[in-house]
Amino acid sequence: MKTPNFIKGRGAQSQVHNKFFELSHEERDDFLNYCAVEDEDRTVKTTFIETFPKSIINKVTSPDVGMSYSLNPYQGCEHGCVYCYARNSHEYWGYGAGIDFESKILIKKTAPQLLEKKLQSKSWKAATIALSGNTDCYQPIEKSLKITRQLLKVFLKYKHPVGIITKNALIQRDLDILTELAKDNLVSVYLSITSLNEQTRRLLEPRTASIKKRLETLSKLTEAGIPTGVMMAPIIPSINSHEILPLVKEVSQRGAHRVGFTIVRLNGAISHIFSEWIRATMPDRADKVLHQIEQCHGGTLNDSRFGKRMTGDGEMAHYIHQQFAIAKAKYLRDSAKISLNCDLHQHYKTGQLSLF
Repeated sequence: MKTPNFIKGRGAQSQVHNKFFELSHEERDDFLNYCAVEDEDRTVKTTFIETFPKSIINKVTSPDVGMSYSLNPYQGCEHGCVYCYARNSHEYWGYGAGIDFESKILIKKTAPQLLEKKLQSKSWKAATIALSGNTDCYQPIEKSLKITRQLLKVFLKYKHPVGIITKNALIQRDLDILTELAKDNLVSVYLSITSLNEQTRRLLEPRTASIKKRLETLSKLTEAGIPTGVMMAPIIPSINSHEILPLVKEVSQRGAHRVGFTIVRLNGAISHIFSEWIRATMPDRADKVLHQIEQCHGGTLNDSRFGKRMTGDGEMAHYIHQQFAIAKAKYLRDSAKISLNCDLHQHYKTGQLSLF
């Protein structure tokens, strides 16, 4: 049972002090607040702040992240997933990792132009660029701004491979472009589906698409011939760890090519945010869940060890890995790695751009 002071419609339950510094930014209220939750606390209002980056593609150097480059048209995320590892990155912008992360959204309207400039560069060698490696490229404000849609048009124009990670059904809007990219094996999509239980989804991920809509999206993407996988990330002991087999079965029946997972890690400010959240939403099992997370990470909630931070170790982590091994053997025997075409972009550059 949730505590009376629970902030409905938000993941974090309080502001969290920025460990680096405090900055004041101009806050703009130009856009509607999408995905409002019924009866949510309206005292926390989402604001949108335009930024002007000089570059847009990020080189990913982490050895245990399955991508080489990422592109994030938005910083901060209104989805409000309480466990989100990206919360800590909001501190580098001068904001907090708590309520600030999901209510102060930085937008990059020049992202399509910056991407086009990069793909035109003679020194750029095609490699899959992930949308998004940090925050969701289809979060609610994308419905209005369409920055992600413009980016996809650039990828299509330059025959460049792109991977997408999202938990929003809004991606269905762009099926026309995705289908064209898929014809040349230039796109893959990973949908984040952490639970089949709608109540669990509402607590963990308050402003995301419903489970029903995400499963529908998976079906539509696979029917359109778009290589699609599912990330069950993160697995949280005693919250969604019991759903591994039924979830893998469900998504495999809807055409998912692969299913991946991570074990929850509560690094930096997220340990405080998550602990506060679970004591507000699930006070009867808070201690049990926190203790089991600690069991996965050498007795601490804050785990930053490469090679272990996302996979965990110990008895509880071993149990989770075993469950996934069983689920994949039973429901995904023929799953194959999704590899995209990086050759067409080079041919396009030598054939088309050489004219200019």
